[in-house]
Amino acid sequence: MSSLWFNVLVVVAAMVAGAIASVTGFGIGSLLTPTLGIHVGTKIAVAAVSIPHVIATALRFWLLRERVDRHVLLTFGLTSAAGGLVGALLHEWVSSPWLTVVFGALLLFVAISELTGLARRMRFRGPVAWIAGAASGLLGGLVGNQGGIRSAALLGAELPRQTFVATATAVGLIVDAARMPIYLATTGAEVLAIWPTVAVATVGVIAGTVLGHRLLARIPERRFRPIVAIVLGLLGATMIIRGIRM
Repeated sequence: MSSLWFNVLVVVAAMVAGAIASVTGFGIGSLLTPTLGIHVGTKIAVAAVSIPHVIATALRFWLLRERVDRHVLLTFGLTSAAGGLVGALLHEWVSSPWLTVVFGALLLFVAISELTGLARRMRFRGPVAWIAGAASGLLGGLVGNQGGIRSAALLGAELPRQTFVATATAVGLIVDAARMPIYLATTGAEVLAIWPTVAVATVGVIAGTVLGHRLLARIPERRFRPIVAIVLGLLGATMIIRGIRM
């Protein structure tokens, strides 16, 4: 694939990823990382995607800043961010294909539970919210995909659609702010070498974020949770297939 067509693929994937993230609270890393990984490998792709990811997350936070549920952020959110950072640090030592399969199966379970109504019996309150946040963050950090599992767990908080996305975004921004210096210190030179692709991806996610934000406002409340569940199910199935093939 030529450089031109690869950048076209990147900008399209970035726009779709930005739009999905604006509706569900996650998705940029899930789509963009494997796309960039085609040419630069997964390790560099993860670091490179962190740049458009943090920019799009900051923009999404600004657009929804008044919708953040501060109580959920200070309980579930902070422990999720802490667990995610610990998981990310342990990733190279304990990561395995089967852990990815387990991750995918968990996302599928959450998706099916939400679509069948089983999830309505599971709600996170009090200390349970702290535990759920830490556990989801740790697992997400271990497999390198924190946004999906964080949103899956956050479904248990019974938040309105814009509050859900805003709170998930606020947590994601905390994690991004903590991990960016690590990526820049370890792979900064490699990421700089592919700056045109990073720039194209950034433009794409910004455009997708704005479009997705407008779409979120139009989604009926009763449709929001099933949409998140479907996206989680697709991500879970993808993770299972990826883990089996590794």
